[in-house]
Amino acid sequence: MGPISRYTGMAALMAAAIALPVLLSLPAGEAATPEPAACGAQSCPAGARLRAVYQGEPDSWPPAHIDEDIDYVELGALPEPGPAPDPALAALGEQLFHDPALSASGQISCANCHSPELGFTDRLRTSFGHDRARGRRNAPTLLDKAGQTSFMWDGSAGSLAEQAVMPILNPEEMAADAFELMNRLNADTGYRDAFATSFGQDTVTLAMVGEALAAFEATLHRTTSFDRFMRGDHDRLSDQQILGLHLFRTTARCANCHMGPRLTDDEFHNIGLTYYGRQYEDLGRYTVTGDPADVGAFRTPSLRHVGETGPYMHNGLFPHLRGVVNIYAAGGPRPRPRPDQAGDPLFPKTSDLLHRLDLTPEERDALVAFLETL
Repeated sequence: MGPISRYTGMAALMAAAIALPVLLSLPAGEAATPEPAACGAQSCPAGARLRAVYQGEPDSWPPAHIDEDIDYVELGALPEPGPAPDPALAALGEQLFHDPALSASGQISCANCHSPELGFTDRLRTSFGHDRARGRRNAPTLLDKAGQTSFMWDGSAGSLAEQAVMPILNPEEMAADAFELMNRLNADTGYRDAFATSFGQDTVTLAMVGEALAAFEATLHRTTSFDRFMRGDHDRLSDQQILGLHLFRTTARCANCHMGPRLTDDEFHNIGLTYYGRQYEDLGRYTVTGDPADVGAFRTPSLRHVGETGPYMHNGLFPHLRGVVNIYAAGGPRPRPRPDQAGDPLFPKTSDLLHRLDLTPEERDALVAFLETL
């Protein structure tokens, strides 16, 4: 059995242990359903009762279930991006994005791992790079990244431009040598002229390449069904999806980390998937900060476009959203140290934000249905 099958099986076993149904938190004056209502793709009695509430302004919605120490930002539509500040620079960045000449082999472009046809991902567990080397982390979508505060799963890039350059130089990704790459670009009169138009100098630098790629990536936006719902097109969400929205904000506790229009708190959390001392080990944020508290912590990904950008988690070990919902409902993995790891100061601790949840199968279906609208 492969690693994905094993892990999916473990999640299913933990999910099967959850049996107690939980009543919905309905608006004031509404009677709670005595039993969980079955929700089909088009109908859901609980969602129908919630529809009028969630079609109102967010400040009239039921209170979100948020821990006291969290500065919550309500969900909302992501504003449409304005025109690129420098259209010529964004166009240059798009050309670079699709050009395999940025790689050592001359065969890999940024679009290999971030294909526009695949939601700017590659839909692989982890990506293949130079000489078919397989990376250890999942390639996230590049859609709607403008405004993000840090990049990469461990936050090792502080800007979109810095993020754009790192894969180019990474020996396991595009593996380019910076000196050779700059010679190659400066020998190309078309590139040299294009950079001169945007930067006022005809000598191409690596920083300029990063700025051009960032200008293009900042234009990548796709409006979602949830955006349209929040702007008044209320038929965009089914009753089942509205129930999922309600659960997302309340019983399922998702909004403790996935909040605001960008659906992330831009923080780093350990959700128990470090695989410390085992195959797939990844120390996460610790490799950047050196702080033992950051072992196994990864940046909270935005959930925008999550329905079309699987597989999931930093290591891509979850092929389906239902598996992700199941693992959170189980309270997340909570590894225990082996005898030889006793007293190890780096042994990771799963975040206290994760709680065991009593979610019925119908409620989990509703959560997945809502996630697919984001």
